[in-house]
Amino acid sequence: MKQLQYLNKFFWKYRLRLVFGIIFIIISNVFALYPAEFVREAFDTVLEEKKQISSNISSVLLKYGFLIALFAIMKGVFMFFMRQTIIVMSRKIEFDLKNEIYQQYQKLCFNFYKKNKTGDLMNRISEDVSRVRMYLGPAVMYSINIIILFYLVISKMLTINTTLTLYTLLPLPFLAILVYTVSSNINKKSELVQKQLSTLTTIAQESFSGIKVIKAFNSENTTSLSFLQSCKEYTQRQLNLVKIEAFFYPSILTMIGISTVLIIYVGGIESYKNNISTGNIAEFIIYVNMLAWPVASIGWVTSIIQRAAASQERINNFLQVDEKIKNYSLYSKKVNGEILFKNVFFKYENTNIQALKNITFTINEGETLGIIGKTGSGKSTIAHLVCRLYDIEKGMIKIGGIDIKKLNLNNLRSSIGYVPQDGYLFSGSIKDNISFSNTNTNKNRVIESSKKAKLYTDIKKFNNGFETLIGERGVKLSGGQKQRLSIARVFYKQPDIFIFDDCLSSVDAVKENEIIKSLSQESNKKTTIIISHRIASIKRADKIIYIDDGEIIEQGTHIELIKNKGPYFKLEKQQNKKIND
Repeated sequence: MKQLQYLNKFFWKYRLRLVFGIIFIIISNVFALYPAEFVREAFDTVLEEKKQISSNISSVLLKYGFLIALFAIMKGVFMFFMRQTIIVMSRKIEFDLKNEIYQQYQKLCFNFYKKNKTGDLMNRISEDVSRVRMYLGPAVMYSINIIILFYLVISKMLTINTTLTLYTLLPLPFLAILVYTVSSNINKKSELVQKQLSTLTTIAQESFSGIKVIKAFNSENTTSLSFLQSCKEYTQRQLNLVKIEAFFYPSILTMIGISTVLIIYVGGIESYKNNISTGNIAEFIIYVNMLAWPVASIGWVTSIIQRAAASQERINNFLQVDEKIKNYSLYSKKVNGEILFKNVFFKYENTNIQALKNITFTINEGETLGIIGKTGSGKSTIAHLVCRLYDIEKGMIKIGGIDIKKLNLNNLRSSIGYVPQDGYLFSGSIKDNISFSNTNTNKNRVIESSKKAKLYTDIKKFNNGFETLIGERGVKLSGGQKQRLSIARVFYKQPDIFIFDDCLSSVDAVKENEIIKSLSQESNKKTTIIISHRIASIKRADKIIYIDDGEIIEQGTHIELIKNKGPYFKLEKQQNKKIND
């Protein structure tokens, strides 16, 4: 229960619902208690009337039958209120907890996502929260119900006959132990099933995402075989679970049967001794059936609590993960000005690769910086550091003369229009993807942004135009269309700092030149960083740095670097030769 203490703050938040829920549980149990007395009185009255050869039997039965039906209806009404308070409370807490977890997702840095599988992360907000909700709702409701019902029923039974009460309750502890044992085994087997289900989900997700690669390599049979093996393992674990679950209901029915036999046998003896009436035997049979399912649910509730505690422990561990990229400033201020890198070193934690070594450069406000280099040289890392997606190992980064860590993180990222290499697109319409950075879509701006990204002509060819659904990761678009859509998104945002990270690789030379011109017009008097492996994309930049193995090899304007006849010059010759060939 230690792990579940985290949820107490939610119980306090919804305390009124919980209090009313407890009141409704008490009232519903009071209404459930009286029908047993009505049955006993009906039995005893009918037997008494029969001895006196009375014709009043039918009216007696109708009277008590009406009372039993009335009290059953009232019990049902208050059970409805009970569920509308406690179960609804659990759903509201589920809502709060899922949002809390999602907010934590948003805060954590890239390294966390590189270390954890998507399937495991999804389980925190889906499967784990669902198990916790079972504790917050059914487990809490049944636990309170058990306590109240036991007190009311056993107190009533003891006032009637102590001996019969003790014999009646004798099998119930064994029932609780038996159900607990079965439930514990169910819990263990269920954990194995859920673990295998996560594996299945991961395989399926990767297959869907990489379907093009699978088909290109003709690996459908290999992938299907892997999925088939996982399915077989999942089915076997499910069968093992079902075998144990098969003991559940027979165990309960057996113990209820034993209690009923004891009531009839001991009750018969007590009735013969005139210690109780015949109606009391029927009354006790109803009581034992009222207690049997709550006793059985002790094991079930215990199992729910065990599962919830395990899930909440995983949730707690996740929520306690420190957000390494912290917002140290709450002061809201527009972010602009020169960008300064001074003796910057950076190493990726997950791979231990030294991505940047002693990087120093300055971009004056309104200037364009071109960054070029081989794959893996550290170009994208510079873009990530400007967006403060990572914090540096050593050195200093300043924007507008202020240390980047002292800037409001939300203001910083709101001021940057970043187009990454992959240009991730969301399943939705073209319009929604372009206006992604803004909740209130401006249709004219959407159209204008698509024109600047040289995408408007393509969009007009689609049947639904800007309302065209592009599918997951923009599967319905070509590579060039995806990149241009990502660029249009940045134009729509109208940021103060532009970062284009090798996002024109799938765009033809003509459209690339047109987009660069649009960018020059859009980013006039705004700081711009263009990262590319093609010199044609960056040669108009005010300053160019050539980076290799995390170090700046050369820097200057295009003309200066050509005159130096260094690595930049050699690269241009190679690229020009390829174009001419």
